[in-house]
Amino acid sequence: MLSELKDIEQEMDRFRGRLFAAALFVLLAFGLLAARLVHLQVFRHDELATQAEANRIAVVPIVPNRGLIVDRNGVVLATNYSAYTLELAPQRGRAAAADLDAFIDELATVVEIGPRDRRRFKRLQEELKGAESLPIRTKLSDEEVARFTAQRFRFPGADIKARLFRNYPLGQTGSHLLGYIGRINPAEKKAMEDWDDAERGNYKGTDYIGKLGLEQRYERELHGTTGFEEVETSAGGRAVRLLHSHPPTPGDKLVLSIDIKLQALVEEMFGDRRGALVALDPRNGEVLAFVSKPTFDPNLFVDGIDVESWRELNESADKPLLNRALRGTYPPGSTFKPFMAIAALNSGKRSPTTVINDGGTFQFGNHTFRSHGDRGVGPVDMHRSIVKSSNVYYYSLANEMGVDLIQEQLEPFGFGVRTGIDVEGEVTGVLPSTDWKKRYYKKPEQQRWYAGETISLGIGQGYNNFTMLQMASATATLVSGGQRFKPRLVREVEDVISGQRQRLSNDAMEPLALKPEHVALIRSALHGVTQEGTGTRVFAGANYASGGKTGTAQAVGVGRNEKYNAAKLEEFKRDHSLYIAAAPIDAPTVVLAVVVENAGFGAAAAAPIARRVFDYLLLGQWPSEEDMAATREGRSAAPAGTPRVASEVPLPGQPAAPDGAASAALALAAPPAQEPIGRR
Repeated sequence: MLSELKDIEQEMDRFRGRLFAAALFVLLAFGLLAARLVHLQVFRHDELATQAEANRIAVVPIVPNRGLIVDRNGVVLATNYSAYTLELAPQRGRAAAADLDAFIDELATVVEIGPRDRRRFKRLQEELKGAESLPIRTKLSDEEVARFTAQRFRFPGADIKARLFRNYPLGQTGSHLLGYIGRINPAEKKAMEDWDDAERGNYKGTDYIGKLGLEQRYERELHGTTGFEEVETSAGGRAVRLLHSHPPTPGDKLVLSIDIKLQALVEEMFGDRRGALVALDPRNGEVLAFVSKPTFDPNLFVDGIDVESWRELNESADKPLLNRALRGTYPPGSTFKPFMAIAALNSGKRSPTTVINDGGTFQFGNHTFRSHGDRGVGPVDMHRSIVKSSNVYYYSLANEMGVDLIQEQLEPFGFGVRTGIDVEGEVTGVLPSTDWKKRYYKKPEQQRWYAGETISLGIGQGYNNFTMLQMASATATLVSGGQRFKPRLVREVEDVISGQRQRLSNDAMEPLALKPEHVALIRSALHGVTQEGTGTRVFAGANYASGGKTGTAQAVGVGRNEKYNAAKLEEFKRDHSLYIAAAPIDAPTVVLAVVVENAGFGAAAAAPIARRVFDYLLLGQWPSEEDMAATREGRSAAPAGTPRVASEVPLPGQPAAPDGAASAALALAAPPAQEPIGRR
């Protein structure tokens, strides 16, 4: 009995020990919890309260409306519209599942998703890894939005969002100068990392950015200021209520100097031919038309261009994506002769009355440089040399001046240097010199300048290669007596909130020291081209006095003993047709330079386009359908039909006039220099 009591006492001792240990453990655990609670509630209260508030409140960026682009008369060239987009979040819900294709297949039973949509989505997945959401379908109809909304519970990770889309209402018209916007790519995202915090923050929520043309150059002005909304969210991330919002500020409106109706007219006159035209006001540098043909539809790029369309544009022999006005360089041909003449006068190498006998050929060493058709024009002074386009006169002049003096005299006109126009991507062209050749070539035998190479420079061949922008700017400087401006496409930037317009400064550059009598001589000769020279037929009957110079430039060379025969050459190997012009010639308000690739003589293809430009700007006339067809086909006759009133002709995409007036369809680096054959 005593042993049993002893055993019970031992059991009780053990139980008390265990109870004490358990109580101690519980007290210790509660102590730790209390300490943790004090740490969180007292010492980390402010930090955790901020985090909790952040989890409860989501800050959602609001992308601003992109600024409009309008022409000088207020015609809208770039605008925006809102549309619904079906987007997938690759990191959430079923959209993050391994079998994404099956998810998309199921989604396609509710909203139509075509093969092109799938290809674009896969491309975006590869290009934009880590993106919060990616569009699988854009521009949904109201019916599609309603169907998806009713069945949204089936598709976690998919959602409908309202997005702004850029629209170019005139389609292909002016596409090279406007450019386009596109989705921000990884390279552009990386470049944004170098922006300051404010600028980078302004692009929160922005998926698109200007890629080309004015959309790229004026991206900051067009983008606007991003707004935001503070939204209370549930634990699942759903918006519960709006707490606070700050509206976005729309981007500024760009008011261009371009007359889009003139732009459309020129583009139509080119037809299916390739080339470029730049028309500007020599009094202030404002660009009136900036044409590159062929064009493209910038709307193709806004939503992500499909592979087939990209391949068609990128692989076309016509190079529609090349901005020929800005980046296409061409030998100027005989349009270079007026500049050679002013260089001779400035340097004292020739006087206006110096007479050279043009017998059709110029002999230099054992090589004969020929004129067009081997026919000479007889004795010529400077005025007659321009009017009759004497090659021999300028062969001999180039020989007398030498390449470095030519370069020294003509570089101030803008040849071989960028004009500084307000759009990205301009090339320099080539105004050769002995130093240029040493820099350009690597082999010593190629770096040497040979005297015979200078001869062809006089008629705008050889290494000479310039853009139409440079040619137009140089012509403006010449006919305005040396006054110089940087060409500008944008006249004003308008704040859409206040309505205030800021005129962009375009102060005159330091003028060239040209003697008035020299300028008057060149103007007179340019006018003579339209009265008794190569432009006579084109400008017959014009109710204004203009001046110009035709030019025909080689696309490829021919053998020394061969004669040029366009009919025997492939179209891409035929000569380019060029024309520079100014009007009214006594006090020019418009100058232009135009090239029609592989179209032959300057008077046949380029000059007729210039005539229609002047008729539009100076007389308010629109070509008749007959004259429009003649210009497109390269028939160089003066206008024969009855012109229409320009103000009554609609723009592309606009309905025809009520009276039934027909609606007009408004919408390269040059090859290496070859031995010239001296055509005008």
